[in-house]
Amino acid sequence: MARLHAVKNPGKCALKVRDLGIREYLPVYESMRMFNTRRSATTADEFWCLQHGPVVTLGANSSHRHIHPGMNVPVVCTDRGGQVTYHAPGQAIVYLLVDLRRKALGIRKFVHHIEQAVVDLLAGYQVSAFARTDAHGVYIGNAKVAALGLRVSGGCSYHGVALNVDMDLSPFSSMDPCGFPGQPVTQLKDHGIESSCQQIHAELTMQLCQQLDYEKTDIETIGQ
Repeated sequence: MARLHAVKNPGKCALKVRDLGIREYLPVYESMRMFNTRRSATTADEFWCLQHGPVVTLGANSSHRHIHPGMNVPVVCTDRGGQVTYHAPGQAIVYLLVDLRRKALGIRKFVHHIEQAVVDLLAGYQVSAFARTDAHGVYIGNAKVAALGLRVSGGCSYHGVALNVDMDLSPFSSMDPCGFPGQPVTQLKDHGIESSCQQIHAELTMQLCQQLDYEKTDIETIGQ
């Protein structure tokens, strides 16, 4: 994993933002779980910004029946919420390792803040998007552009949000995205947004920091 900055005032909801580039799923998943297990009441929160190599992930309550015959991508069972989704280069992922107790946040409010950050990012590009209460994530019209899946353990979150930027969407047709058969999926490129994943990561991180009330003086960033 990338090396870290020292952070100021870890008891005041300080934040470390890591740019991890493109990483395979399993080592990152294991690192998230280890981080959450080892963190203490004074550990700074972290956002991990990255892309994954092609992989299908199943949520803790999902089923392989949502993956159609012929899916040619590795499948990993995880402990996050949500159903089935697909990750690949060209998708901007932010994993949020946040002490929700320290921020006095319940899971529903936390989910709302994450979804609103994506909605606000897209509004900056004059693209109208919205969240749904019956199927978490962010949508443009009837097509899903961002998937959300979280795990909360010991009052702290891990996993996060995946926003489709400019990727091969065809594997989504070999699954039921987020458990919904026939759910259309879209990406930023299809709506005239030509930004790179790196730029979207920076903008999404900014929106998340605003939603979750991190002070600019307590945010540290680090590249690969």
